[in-house]
Amino acid sequence: MLTKDEIGKALERWYSAWNEHDLDGVMDLFHDDVVFESWAGGRISGKASLRRAWSEWFAHHGDFRFTGIETFIDETGQKALFHWRLDWPSTEEGYNGEPECRYGVDILHFDDGKIIRKLTFSKTAVEIGGKTIRLTADER
Repeated sequence: MLTKDEIGKALERWYSAWNEHDLDGVMDLFHDDVVFESWAGGRISGKASLRRAWSEWFAHHGDFRFTGIETFIDETGQKALFHWRLDWPSTEEGYNGEPECRYGVDILHFDDGKIIRKLTFSKTAVEIGGKTIRLTADER
């Protein structure tokens, strides 16, 4: 089991890897048997499959930045909740490439010192050009 401090330090390295666009650093904290559920409802099982899926995402969305808003750590449950803001070039129809701001939460479960489960939830609206754009059911 990781201590609260160890989880916090691991997550700090992980957050830095995201913002340095370091896929190897991001993948380092994942368990081989990780399950990832995305904000769009996708589900990926296994570290190798997640790396393949994210390799393309990192290549096409290299200009992204996560800002941490809050992190809660449950040492006993080996879980963390990360409330974040994502700034990146929008992929929304009619706004493609414009600066977009999206807010969300990751629920992270640890096993053997690695993230075994990552559940990502996002608001159903984004901010683009100072406007709030509500996403349709198909876009979520």
